[in-house]
Amino acid sequence: MTKLKKLFISLLIILLLIAFDSSYDAVNLNNIVVVVAMALDTSETNALKVTFQFTNASSVSDTGSTEQASSITNTIEASSISSAINIMNAYIGKELNLSHCKLIVFSEELATHGISDEIFTLVNDNQIRPSTNIVVSKCDAKSYIENSKPILEPLITKYYEVYTNSNQYTGYTTDASIGTFFNSLNCDYCEPYAILGGLNSVNNSSDTTINSQKDSDIKANDSPVTGELRSENSGLAVFKDDKLVGELNALENLSFLCTRNKIEGFLVSVPNPDRADEYLDIYLTPAKNCKISVSIVNGSPYVNVDYSFTGRIYSMTQDSDYLNSESLTRISEACNSYLQSTFTNYLYKTSKELNSDINGIGNYALSNFLSIPEVQDYNWEAHYKDSFFDVKVLTNVKSGFLLM
Repeated sequence: MTKLKKLFISLLIILLLIAFDSSYDAVNLNNIVVVVAMALDTSETNALKVTFQFTNASSVSDTGSTEQASSITNTIEASSISSAINIMNAYIGKELNLSHCKLIVFSEELATHGISDEIFTLVNDNQIRPSTNIVVSKCDAKSYIENSKPILEPLITKYYEVYTNSNQYTGYTTDASIGTFFNSLNCDYCEPYAILGGLNSVNNSSDTTINSQKDSDIKANDSPVTGELRSENSGLAVFKDDKLVGELNALENLSFLCTRNKIEGFLVSVPNPDRADEYLDIYLTPAKNCKISVSIVNGSPYVNVDYSFTGRIYSMTQDSDYLNSESLTRISEACNSYLQSTFTNYLYKTSKELNSDINGIGNYALSNFLSIPEVQDYNWEAHYKDSFFDVKVLTNVKSGFLLM
């Protein structure tokens, strides 16, 4: 082997050692602490009270263990999120890593004052993923994450990943990300929204009761569930620009998902057309996407919304006559009437009461204008509250799953 070749091999080995040494230092799990959730509250002594929920860096991926990974929370009051992170780095002697942060919680009080500065700061951080869920909590944000426990999941990160999946088959909550919130803040034809969270009130008071016929009226902090899991998500937090202006209950959140075509199926309790004061549980699936069209008449938006569903009857009694075509027709018509009233009330609530187009209906109104200046002169955000809605629902209800 020539001296030149030996020198070349030696230099190559040195370069490889330097390269691997620096990369190891950059990702060394001993030098970082993984943040899985953040909670933002108001503070009497500073701008913000920020709570970080940590877990071991080795717990961010499932290793097959069935043992729950422990997590801890630390809170700091600071002038900004960036300052809080910097101070916490010094306090714990490790660098906070936000690349596995699954949840960001804002307290109701903070959201009412406006959260645009916090949203822009978080989105500007290249470690924060756009898919990170965003929650507005009716209790302190710190209390919400302290009471979020992975009962059925071994990893807290896995729990935060899947805990909003029920929106696909219940419609009582939604999947709201910081990326979607940021985009809506910068949209002239829609408004932001977030998951509505809170603590289970039944665990705090034995006097809390929920009318069994009004199960769909529940929302976070007002649930009939008792159990080990204290935190809960139900309903929707509605924003106008960056300020919280109201909230929707479970049924209204269901209406939101149907209008946005973001649901696979859901259960509703419909008044029984054959028996007064009784309800039928019917599972509905969208037959096709909700269709929206908008026309401008005398300066006001007229919005046509068409929904279409197929259904299966869940409620059964011994004398049920749900194989009879006439009975199924009456039930289908009862579904149409119930859903038409529900969706209409929901749409007017978003426009008249909240003046927040979380449905993105403004995007369907653009066809009424010939140029961008015309759209800007009309100012959709100011006119959404003047909207009139014509809602049509077509439902085809079949018998139960096994009694066909």
